[in-house]
Amino acid sequence: MVLKEYLVQESPLSFHWMFAFCGLTEYAVAKESLTVSRPEEVSAAEGAGLPITALTAHKALVDVAGIKLDGSGPRMNILVIAASGGVGHYAVQLAKLGNAHVTGTCGARNIEFLKSFGADEVLDYKTPEGATLKSPSGQKYDAVVHCARGIRWSTFEPNLSNTGKVIDLTPGPSSMCTYGWKKLTFSKKQLLPLILMPKEDKELKLLIKLVKEGKLKTMFDSKHPLSKAQDAWAKSLDGHATGKIIVEIQKLLFSY
Repeated sequence: MVLKEYLVQESPLSFHWMFAFCGLTEYAVAKESLTVSRPEEVSAAEGAGLPITALTAHKALVDVAGIKLDGSGPRMNILVIAASGGVGHYAVQLAKLGNAHVTGTCGARNIEFLKSFGADEVLDYKTPEGATLKSPSGQKYDAVVHCARGIRWSTFEPNLSNTGKVIDLTPGPSSMCTYGWKKLTFSKKQLLPLILMPKEDKELKLLIKLVKEGKLKTMFDSKHPLSKAQDAWAKSLDGHATGKIIVEIQKLLFSY
């Protein structure tokens, strides 16, 4: 597809299906409906993190949890699992824009990092207290943005409000079984698998606007030249990145 609107733009930004690409390339075909212009105020590295991770956080919080980013909705209690990671650190910021009370989980080294992004409470997942996911202030969660694996429904359930929901960003067979069972039993507490399938560019335009206005920030864990792309892959697979991992190809960037 020819991006007619962006032929004169130096730096368009586009969403690409993660399942369609298994490597790095300087050029790719982009859908015009999922492409936006990147303003000069937003760096290429900042923009590179938005099409997958920030969009995922936005969909989970706005479309599923029901948060109003202008703060006009009821105040919600949100838990973000792996809150210092790529999706997680965007989720914390977006939830705070929606006037939510935010609790995040992370390792001890990232506690102050999460607080700097606005988290009201932080749980060290490696401690016995953190492993229970119980809010330090005793609040029940209206929604959980689950950005990790290996946490059982039995751990989430006692910490949810009466109509609380766990939004699973990496659903496996166990999650799908729990989702089906909760639907069949008409449970008010739900586990909801999230599949990112944007059809238009309005969400990406909103995220670009928030970055331009300084309301949404991208934290960089590390940046790697293309010749060291294997280091970026290894760091991504390790699962302990703080923010985004960037691969640079001259003036082009890829984000994990």
